[in-house]
Amino acid sequence: MSQLTVLCAADYPRMPWKNGGGSTEEITRDAGVGLDGFGWRLSIADIAESGGFSSFNGYQRIITVLQGAGMTLRVDGAITRPMLPFDPFAFSGESQVSCTLLDSDIRDFNLIYAPDRYNARLQWMEVQQPLRLFSSANTVLLFSAGEGLSATVGERQAEVLGKHDCLRLDANQGLLEIVLQASAGRCCLIELTHLAA
Repeated sequence: MSQLTVLCAADYPRMPWKNGGGSTEEITRDAGVGLDGFGWRLSIADIAESGGFSSFNGYQRIITVLQGAGMTLRVDGAITRPMLPFDPFAFSGESQVSCTLLDSDIRDFNLIYAPDRYNARLQWMEVQQPLRLFSSANTVLLFSAGEGLSATVGERQAEVLGKHDCLRLDANQGLLEIVLQASAGRCCLIELTHLAA
């Protein structure tokens, strides 16, 4: 039986970065405590100044600027395109990475996952009219970047998400229908499928 949970932004625990250079609000994860033991982890980081990123050997990362002008990354010596709001970028967790802010501080949205344990798919979308989606992933995460996103998952009653709230569905089996409604707003759909051992 699938399990549906709504996670509220006001309740996200804050923890220091692995390298001590900033702090992160953890939205949710599959397992583990602290900075160890997880197969996947979703979080929001506050970056107040240009500098280095923590290393996560054995993981893949997808990062998206949520608020602020944006940044560029230096990944293993190569400079990326300017990363503007809601433009995701993927890189290896074991790469040497530093950022240069385009203006002032930013907030970013991070998915970190172990590719030997999970297949992951992340997509940002603008909801201006009812939007019908389907997923067969084991775990489905729906993150709202704005206020008042209504999400109907399968036959369940609609859930309304506030800014930076996250809907989490676990133990999905089969094809799941998701219907989104909002007057205007962005959201991120993340689909995680556990790989057989």
